[in-house]
Amino acid sequence: MVRHLRSEANAGRMLPFVIDHQGRLAGQLTVAGITWGSMCSGHVGYWVDESVAGRGVMPTAVAMAVDHCFRTVGLHRVEVCIRPENAPSRRVVEKLGFREEGLRPRYLHIDGAWRDHLVFALTAEEVPEGLLRRWHRSRDRSAPNTGN
Repeated sequence: MVRHLRSEANAGRMLPFVIDHQGRLAGQLTVAGITWGSMCSGHVGYWVDESVAGRGVMPTAVAMAVDHCFRTVGLHRVEVCIRPENAPSRRVVEKLGFREEGLRPRYLHIDGAWRDHLVFALTAEEVPEGLLRRWHRSRDRSAPNTGN
């Protein structure tokens, strides 16, 4: 698997990332299916360890990866495809403000069957200030005022 990831990364078709939280492996994120030319896009897949779920680790990682894709790599569009029943992954893209585009019936073969996926996307023009900055700003606005 590592050989495949390295080969795809060297060919410019994939960006594999490890997510480290407080010095230990907490998850993995991959920008795959990178297409150049008139499309300039890729899709993000991710998983996070249960012990850090709900702490903002994955939204932060996705936002950082998207910013890297738009600002450094030069992609124009990033998609995330999620199984409809995967509420935690859906919550990540909702927190970050990805646009829901629709359903891809029988999109990926998982656990012995073709599974439907919802498609969420962002383009570089939608986050000119950067996705991480936008997400942090939205979190700051929603934080309760302690009146200190």
